[in-house]
Amino acid sequence: MKRHNWFGGGSAACLLLATVVVFAALLTPSDGAAVMSVDLGSEWMKIGVVSPGVPMEIALNKESKRKTPTTIAFRNGDRLIGEDAQTLGVRFPANNFGYLVDLLGKTIDNPMVDLYRKRFPYYDIVEDPTRKTVVFRNGDEQYTIEELIAQLLQVAKGYAEESTGQSITECVLVVPGFFGQAERQALVSAARLANLKVLQLINDYTAVGLNYGIFRRKEFNETAQYFVFYDMGAYKTTASVISYQLVKDKATKEILPVVQVLGVGYDRTLGGLEMQVRLRDYLGQQFNKMGKTKTDVFTNPRAMAKLFKEAGRLKNVLSANTEHYAQIEGLLDEQDFRLLVTRDQFEELCKDLFARITAPIDRALSLSGLTLDIVNQVVLFGGNTRVPKVQEILKAHIKQELAKNLNADEAACMGAVYRAADLATGFKVKKFVVKDAVLYPIQVVFGREGESGNTRFVRRTLFGAMNSYPQKKVITFNKHTDDFEFTVDYADLESVLSKDEIANLGSLNLTKVSLTEVAKKLNANKADNVESKGIKAHFVLDDSGLFSLANVELVLEKTVKEDDESTLQKLGNTISKLFSGDSGEDKPTSTEEPSKEDSSKEEQKEDDKKSDEDKSNNGTNAENSTVSGDGEGAKNKTEKPKIVTIKEEIPSRVEVLYLSPLDGPQYEASLSKIKALNDVEESKKRRETALNALESFVIDAQVKLDEEEYSSCATQEEADAIRKHCSEISEWLYEDGSDADAETYEKKLDELRTVANEVYARHWEHKERPEALSALKKMIEGADGFLDKARNFTKEGNPEKDVFTQVEIDTLERVIKETIEWEKVEVQEQKKIARNEPVRLTVKDITDKMALLDREVKYLVNKLKLWRPKVKPTPPPKVEKNTSKEEAEQNTEEVVAEEEQVIEETPNQSKGEATPSSEDGEEIKPSKTEEPSDEDQHTEL
Repeated sequence: MKRHNWFGGGSAACLLLATVVVFAALLTPSDGAAVMSVDLGSEWMKIGVVSPGVPMEIALNKESKRKTPTTIAFRNGDRLIGEDAQTLGVRFPANNFGYLVDLLGKTIDNPMVDLYRKRFPYYDIVEDPTRKTVVFRNGDEQYTIEELIAQLLQVAKGYAEESTGQSITECVLVVPGFFGQAERQALVSAARLANLKVLQLINDYTAVGLNYGIFRRKEFNETAQYFVFYDMGAYKTTASVISYQLVKDKATKEILPVVQVLGVGYDRTLGGLEMQVRLRDYLGQQFNKMGKTKTDVFTNPRAMAKLFKEAGRLKNVLSANTEHYAQIEGLLDEQDFRLLVTRDQFEELCKDLFARITAPIDRALSLSGLTLDIVNQVVLFGGNTRVPKVQEILKAHIKQELAKNLNADEAACMGAVYRAADLATGFKVKKFVVKDAVLYPIQVVFGREGESGNTRFVRRTLFGAMNSYPQKKVITFNKHTDDFEFTVDYADLESVLSKDEIANLGSLNLTKVSLTEVAKKLNANKADNVESKGIKAHFVLDDSGLFSLANVELVLEKTVKEDDESTLQKLGNTISKLFSGDSGEDKPTSTEEPSKEDSSKEEQKEDDKKSDEDKSNNGTNAENSTVSGDGEGAKNKTEKPKIVTIKEEIPSRVEVLYLSPLDGPQYEASLSKIKALNDVEESKKRRETALNALESFVIDAQVKLDEEEYSSCATQEEADAIRKHCSEISEWLYEDGSDADAETYEKKLDELRTVANEVYARHWEHKERPEALSALKKMIEGADGFLDKARNFTKEGNPEKDVFTQVEIDTLERVIKETIEWEKVEVQEQKKIARNEPVRLTVKDITDKMALLDREVKYLVNKLKLWRPKVKPTPPPKVEKNTSKEEAEQNTEEVVAEEEQVIEETPNQSKGEATPSSEDGEEIKPSKTEEPSDEDQHTEL
C-alpha cells in the first residue's frame, strides 16, 4: 500500500498531517492546564487551543465550524451569539450588535464612532455619563463595549474548554497593531470580565510573522531575511516589514531565531466592510429607482439589513465571477428584488478605495528603511486579500509574484496560540524570540523653571517610533527639590500619522504623575557628605504594548571613608547594588531592554543630541540624564573616600487621562450584569435539556413497548403502567407542562425511569448474557488446556521440572469442574424462566465466576514465570598420576569458576521469558486470557 493512499491521496490531508507533526515537534507538553488564543476580528473570531499531549489546533464552535461571527443579539430575554445572532439580526437589526472591536477604548466623540453610526444607522448609541464611552441601548437594557466583548470572549472560552476537555483561564489575544493604550486597556478589562487572564496582547502581524517563522526555522541563518506581510481584513488594512535572523543569546549562548518588526503601515478604514457598505448602498439606490414601492428602502432597518447581507454574499461571489445576480425575496413591502451586478461595476464603486491599497506597504518600507528589491516575498493574509482587484494592484506595485502560502484566516490565531504555550507554565516550546515595534512615540513632559523665573516645558522621548519592545526606560529629574508632576503623552505623531489618523487615535495625553514627599526625603538626607543625584522614574512598555510607570526613587550619593564604614553599612551598600534598577551609565535616557540588545540607532542619535543640548544649557548633568552610583571614577583616583549609593522610594500617584478605566463600582456592576445573563442562559439550557430528555424518553419507551424484544421482558401490569405514565406525561407536556421549569421536567423523568428501568434491565441481561457465556466458555477451554500441560510440571510428572505442587493442580482442576457444572445448571434453570420474570443468571454472576477462574490460572502462570531450574554442580575431573598437586588444585578452581559462571547466566537467559518445555519438546502455552507478559496486563471481566 502506498503511503499517500492512507489519506485518500489528498494534498489537504497531507498538509494537515504535516502541520500536526510540526506542531508536535515544536511543542512538548508538561504538567499544566490548557491555554487558548483568540483572534477577535471585526467580523469573525478564531480560537486556538493547546493542551498537554494535544498539538495546537483550532477549536470548533457548536456548528463544527472553525470561525464564529463576532455578533451578539438580545431578544425577549434571550441572548444569541454567532450564527444564531446573525440570523436574528436580519429580522431585528437593532437588536444585533456586530463589528464591535473597533469601538473599544473610544469616546462618544471619536470619528470612528461617527463612521460606525453612518454605516449602521439603526443602532441606538448613547454616551456613558461617567466614562464618555459608547453604550448600546436595547430597550430598557444598556450594554457597554467591554460587556459585549466580554460575552464574546466567554463564548470563545466555552468552545476552547469543550475542545480540550479542560478548564481554561489563560489566553493570548490578537489585536490590531495600531491599537493605542486606550483600546488595549479596554480589551484587557473585557477579558477580566470574562474571567480570563491575558498572558499577552499580540499584534496581528506579529502573530502572523511568528506563525510563518516557526515552520521555517531551518531556512534562517545569521543573515537577515526580510518579508512584507500584507493584511486586508473586514475593517482595516495593514502592511508590516518583518525580519528573520539567527542571533546568539548573550546570556545562554544559544543561537535562537528572532522575528522582529521593522516597519508598519496601516489604513484603519480600508477593508471589506467599506466595500460591502458601498455595494449595499448601491443595491438600495437601484431598488428605489425601480419604483416598486413608495417607501424609501434606506428608512427601513430590516430592508437595510437584508441588503447588507446580500451585499456581503455578492462581494464574495464577484471575487470568483465576472457577474452575478443580487436576489432578495420580499425586500420591502413584500416586493422582491433582483439585479445583475458585474465585477466592473463593483470595482467602480470602490475605485477610490483601490487607490489606497499600496499606501500601507510604502509607509512600512519607509519606516523600516528598506526597499522592495531586498524583500524576499510579499505574503498575503486576511480574508479580503482574495479580491482579484486587490491582488492585481499589489502585484503591479511590487513587480513580483505574491506569496499565498499562508492560511489567510487562521495564521494569526495559530501564531498567538504558539505564543500562549510559550508563556504558559505547562509547556516547553522551541524558543523563537519576538520583538515588536512601537507605532506611536511616547514622551515625558515636565516643567522647568528658567533663569527669569518663567516655567518652560521640556519634552523627552521615552519610546521612539519603531523602537523594539518590550523594554524599560529610566529618566532622571535632577533639578526638582519640591513636589512636582509630569505628564506622559504621545509624541511627534505628525511625523508618523496623518491628521485623520491622529483624530482616530483619540486623546493624545496618557497619564499625569504626581510626586509627593520630595522635599521631605531631601531634607531627611541633608548632610555634608551626601549629594543628591536626582529623582529617577522607571517606565515599562511590556510585551502587550501597555505603558506603565514602574516606580520612582530618589538617588543619593554618600561619601564615606573606608575606615568609618561599618559592617552594617557595607552590607546595606551591597544589597542596594544587588537590587538597584540603575544601569550605572551616564546616558540622557537609560535603556534596560529584556532583549539585552542596544536601542535603535535613531534613538541613540536622538538621545546623544539631547545630551549635548542639556550640557550646553546647564554645564552640568542634563535634566534627563542618569548618573552612576558606584563611584568608580573616585575609586580609580584614590582608595578613599568611598561613594555609597542610597535610594529612597518617592510616593507617586498616576492619573489616566485618555479614558477612565473600567474599575470600582462600574466594574462590579458590569460583572453582575454579565453573571445575570449567564445564569439566565444556563437556566434556559438546563430547561431545554430536561425537556428534550423527557420527550425523548417518552417516545422511546412507547416505541420499545411495541417491539417484541422489549415487550417480552415486561409483565402486562408493567407494560400498562409504562404506557399510562407516557400518555399522562405527553398530555401534560402539550397542555400545562409547556411552561414548566427544569426541575419539574427532571422529576417527571425520574418517575418514568423508575417504572421502566426494571424492564430495560431485564432486556439488557437477556441481550448481554450470550456474549458473557461465550467468554466464560473460552476461558474454561483455555484453563483446561493449560491444566493438561501443567501436569508435566509437577514432581510426580517430571521430577526435574517440579514447578507446581499436586495440591495446586488439584485446586485448579476442582475450580474448572465446579465452573463447568455451575454454568450447565444455571443455564438450564434460566431457560425455564420467562423473559418477563426476575433474572436468575445475571451477567455479574458470570463475570464473578470468570474472575475466580482467572485468579487461579494467573497464580500458576506467575509461578511458572518465576521458576528457575536447579543446576547440579559438575564434579571435578580426575587427577592423572603425572599431574602435580598444584596443577590439580588449579584445574579444580577453573571448573568451579566455570560452574559459577553458568549459574549466574541462567537468569539472564530467561529474560526472554521462554517457557520451559516438556520432555517431548512441546512448550506450555497458556490461553490468550492468561498469557504472561513482563507486566501483568490481564483485565478482569
